[in-house]
Amino acid sequence: MDIWRLIINSPNSGAWNMALDEAILENVATKRQPPTMRLYDWHPYALSLGHAQPFADVNLETLNSQGWDVVRRPTGGRAILHADELTYSISAHEDDSHVSGNVLESYRLLSSGLLKGLEIAGIVADSKPKNQQEKNLAFNPVCFQYPSDYEITFQGKKLIGSAQARRNHGVLQHGAIPLFGDITRIVAVLSFPDEQTQIDARQLLAKRATNIEQVLNKNLSWFFLAECMQKGFEQALGIQFVLGNASAEEKQRAHQLLHEKYANPEWTQRI
Repeated sequence: MDIWRLIINSPNSGAWNMALDEAILENVATKRQPPTMRLYDWHPYALSLGHAQPFADVNLETLNSQGWDVVRRPTGGRAILHADELTYSISAHEDDSHVSGNVLESYRLLSSGLLKGLEIAGIVADSKPKNQQEKNLAFNPVCFQYPSDYEITFQGKKLIGSAQARRNHGVLQHGAIPLFGDITRIVAVLSFPDEQTQIDARQLLAKRATNIEQVLNKNLSWFFLAECMQKGFEQALGIQFVLGNASAEEKQRAHQLLHEKYANPEWTQRI
């Protein structure tokens, strides 16, 4: 049975969360650390953009008025508002059997852990390739409006949004599991050409996305869902977690990345 490191972190800023994810990826990719799953949260709430998403998608005035952060992820995909959620990240070397193959194959493998975690929490969800309509709408600025291949849905509504990056022999996948709250809040902090387009986007998002509370008609605690995810990945992937922490080297590298990239407005707004 493969041994993975499990890191459970208290809420932190979007910039620190992204910097630490990348620092852990670098160490795992060089096999200085074992494959790692990190479970964390965000404070304050933060809008994260995909690595190549235009910053023009952000309504910065409204975002600042809400007191929310904005950060650019090391992974692709579209915008996510990180609020009232459990976030997971998985870092592994590319030769690890659990992330082997291409992006879609690894998505499918890792989705089995997410599905099992949700099942333990009482939710029977789905993971399947996206249909042609969803492929045609892949450039919508809101991540949760349409699922990507093998992302997690419940009765057709997206429940978990994930994104992946591969670099220097390492694979990073992270994703958001909304626990409760208004799933359409993100629309207010994105730019639209006119008010009607924004209204339409909000209505569509309400139809296409959901959260744990809406699915179960009750709220689950962050720690309970974290425990379910830990068990789900262990059972589905045949691994064993050992609780640990980010190393001193990883934290030092994260501070460097924080200043160079993730907390640097010039880097965040460069596209």
